[in-house]
Formats: sequence, structure tokens, C-alpha cells
Amino acid sequence: MVFVLVALVVLALLASVHRYVWRRFVGDTTAPGSTLRRVGTVAAFVLPLLSLGAMTSGRIGAPFWLQQVLAWPGFLWLACLLYLTLALLVGEVVRPLLGRVLARRDAAAAARTAAGTGTSVPAAEGTVAATANGTRPRTEELVPAGPPRPATPADRTPATAPPAEPEAEAVRDAEAAARAETEAKTAAAAPGIAHPSRRLFVSRVVGGAAAAAGLATVGYGTHNVLSGPSVKRVTVPLARLPRAAHGFRIAVVSDIHIGPILGRAHTRRIVDTINSTSPDMVAVVGDLVDGSVADLGSAAEPLAGLRARHGSFFVTGNHEYFSGAEQWVNHVRELGLIPLENARVELGGFDLAGVNDIAGETEGQGPDFVRALGDRDRSRAAVLLAHQPVVIHDAVEHGVDLQLSGHTHGGQLWPGNYLAELANPTVAGLERYGDTQLFVSRGAGAWGPPVRVGAPADITVVQLASRQA
Repeated sequence: MVFVLVALVVLALLASVHRYVWRRFVGDTTAPGSTLRRVGTVAAFVLPLLSLGAMTSGRIGAPFWLQQVLAWPGFLWLACLLYLTLALLVGEVVRPLLGRVLARRDAAAAARTAAGTGTSVPAAEGTVAATANGTRPRTEELVPAGPPRPATPADRTPATAPPAEPEAEAVRDAEAAARAETEAKTAAAAPGIAHPSRRLFVSRVVGGAAAAAGLATVGYGTHNVLSGPSVKRVTVPLARLPRAAHGFRIAVVSDIHIGPILGRAHTRRIVDTINSTSPDMVAVVGDLVDGSVADLGSAAEPLAGLRARHGSFFVTGNHEYFSGAEQWVNHVRELGLIPLENARVELGGFDLAGVNDIAGETEGQGPDFVRALGDRDRSRAAVLLAHQPVVIHDAVEHGVDLQLSGHTHGGQLWPGNYLAELANPTVAGLERYGDTQLFVSRGAGAWGPPVRVGAPADITVVQLASRQA
């Protein structure tokens, strides 16, 4: 029941966001019935359907070719939707400011035009004062005041000459200037009630800028993923590490996420990058795949080329339990990796342990710290491989010196890092919890959209340092 409610809330939110994006990019910038509006409206329905298909096709067992067809446009649109929406929200601040600037510019132009047509004959002082209040002056106000004079025969003769044209023209020009000033004040006070052409111009400028910013961000983030992870290095001193193990190098890689988008070439890039660091040991800390062995087994085969003096080790992540964890554990073993399923091995100078991911609890295969660490010699240093950082408190309880994790992707898509901080003790990097240190990798791949913004993919070489050295 809770799952259904959450799903309904998410769908309602997506529908609202798509409606908002359509209104700003299509409804406000195109004419009713135009080709552009029809195309934009169709896209507003098709793109979210592709996204839903990309997210659900793997879970419902759709053919792998269909998953691949849906994955690229469906997942990329989710990233585009995020950054287009953020750009539009910024545009909501710019929109009224731009409207005011244009309104004042138009009012100033109208005032200059009115002033230019009324400069032939200057208006009397009384005229200007009257029209400033928006009322037409009386005729007698146009005659300068003076002392009365006796009537003459000419005064008693009916006037046959036409009214003074220059004075009437001055009145009309002054009234036009007053109206222009009033319109300018109204537009500045209520920029939303602008002339239709001005409103359309503002919508197109803001929409175009938002589209450029959002799509450029997604393009940059996609390049970050497809170009492969970079290599980071960090030195971690361990109090119980003997001098003989000083300088031991562990290549930590997590969240490779081989799937419908990131395939064999992605795996090959990662293997080549790891081998270029000449590590003493490789630690693959979960979320290797997004799919079954039948669909992705060949894409994982380059892992057989990993080279390390003390071998390559693997622990499960939550996505392995969505993809057939038992089959993948057997497959990586065939590729030469050593799975640590709640198990421990002794390496030169320290113990290396690994626990299953928390998601395995649904299958009765969750983490078992007692089995992995309960009977060890606590005078030896211990390094633990665990996919999710949240098990750090169990690691502290069992005297682990260093825990190596992934899972968070560093947030992957800014501002997702703020959400990741709510669910994880550490999102990325090295932190200390009591006598235990926790290192969290940002991961080498991407889940969902093949896009990373503010959280570049990495492979980290963790060099252990002995305090005795």
C-alpha cells in the first residue's frame, strides 16, 4: 500500500513538472494551432512515457534490445527535465525584471516621439499644468491674464477667423505625452499585464536561455561519464598496519553499472584505467551491473583482464540483488575475481573482509559481520569491503580500521548530493568514525541517466600507511 502511494505521488509530481515545462517552453512561446505547438505537445507526452519505459523495462523482464532502445532517450530526458526545470525556475526571477526593462524602454520611446511632434510651437504654462492632470484646459486658460479694456466695434463683430491651430496642436501633444507617461507607470507597476508582443518576446528569450543552459549542462555531464573515470589517490594511515605493509595500494572501484547504456567498452576503459595504476589489490565494492548474466555477461568479460599482485576482490551491491546476485557471484568468480560473501582473507600485514549488501536481506543473504569478522585476531589491521556506507557503525563495533564503500555516486546529479547526505553518513571521500576510517568512492559509472554533474566518476588508489614506518 505504501509503495502504491509513493508511486502515485511520484507520478503526480512528474506530471506537474512536465506541465510546467510544456507551458514555459511551448504554451508561452508558440501560437495556438501552429506546427511547433503540436510538435511540443506530442513531445510532452512521448518523452515521459519513454522515461517510464526505461525505468521499468528491466524490472519487468522486457527483451534486452527493447531496454537498450528505451534507455538512451528515456534516461537522458530525466536529466534534461531536471536541469531544464532548474533553469526555468531561475528564469522566473529574470522574467519580471526583463518585462520592466522593456516596458520602460517602450514608454521612453513613446514619450520621445510625442515630444518630437510637439516642438514646433511651445505650449503655454497653463496648458502644461492642466494636461499633467490628464484634463483638457479651458480656452480662457490659454489667454494670458491682463487688465480689462473697453469694448470696441471689432469686439462686437462676430469672429469669422478659424481657431488658432498651433495652440490646439500643443494641447493634443501634451495629452499624448501624459497618456504615455501613465502607461509607462502602469507597465512598471504590473509587468505581468504587458503588451502581448512584449510578453511573447520575454517568454522566448527566457525559454531559449533556459533551454541552452539546461541542455549544455546535460551534454557536459554526459561527456563526464562517456569519457571514463579519472584516477584519484589518497593515503590512509592505519595504527595497526605493520611496517612491511606500508605503501600497500588498493584500487577501489564501485558502481560500474554495466547495463543497457554502459556496456563492454565502458568496462574495458575501467579495466585499462585500473591496470595503469599497477595496484597491489583491486576492490570492486558493489553495483557492478544492471541486468542479468544472460544479457550482460559478455559486457563484463573485460574484468578478466584486471591485474594486481594480490588479486581482485568483489562484494555485492544492492543492484546485484535486482539482477540475480547468485548468478553474478558465480560469473565474476569465473572471470578471476574473488567474491567475499561475509568472508575474510589474510593478506600480508592485514585482514581483508567483505560483507554482502543490505539488499540481500530480502533473500536471506544480508551482511553478517560476525561471520566475516567475529573470530579474527584484533591485533591485526582490518580492511572491510561493504557497498553501502551506512554499515559503518557495525564496522566500528567490530574493530575495523578502514571501510571501503560506494553506493552514493557522490550524488551524481547536482543538487542530488544534498539528498544523498540525508541517507548516508558520508557521501564521498574519507572521514573518521571513532577508531574506524570510512572511504566512499563516487563510483566509475552512472545509474539511470548516463550523466554526472558536480560528482565526477573516479577510481581511487588508496595507499595504506603504517604509523610504524
